[in-house]
Amino acid sequence: MINLVRTNSDNLDFRELVALLDQDLQIRDGVEHSFYAQFNKIDKIRYVVVAYTDEKAVVCGAIKEYEKGVAEIKRMFVLPERRGRGVAKSILSELEAWANELNFSECILEMGLKQPEAIGLYQKSGYETISNYGQYSGVENSVCMKKSLAQTLTTKGENGRKI
Repeated sequence: MINLVRTNSDNLDFRELVALLDQDLQIRDGVEHSFYAQFNKIDKIRYVVVAYTDEKAVVCGAIKEYEKGVAEIKRMFVLPERRGRGVAKSILSELEAWANELNFSECILEMGLKQPEAIGLYQKSGYETISNYGQYSGVENSVCMKKSLAQTLTTKGENGRKI
């Protein structure tokens, strides 16, 4: 069973998972990593979800306001040994539900071309490729996507919800 916990960026398990994410991205992005790293600071992120299996943090993700009505999905990561089991989809669904509760009407995100698993997850989850936004405009290695959130999304992810 997976236990989803809503928290913030002060959560130590979230910070540990993000450190592993950054190690992975350093390898994938190579020399471009420092460019992307500047946009992925985690201090003061108020909306974080961490998934636990047997009390071990295995997946994380976050949302932050990009602009009025638009939440940006940030810092999604799944431990390598937990990939392919649907836990990333669970985190993403919880982040979308939370964004909806916070009155965001859409979610946007950015990832690198060297993250085919992430691209596949978002495509399967209803995200559409858009023109690169903000700091990613003109960056050839970036893929940006968005998804409109239906106001019918009403999952009330109370803290510690089990799925």
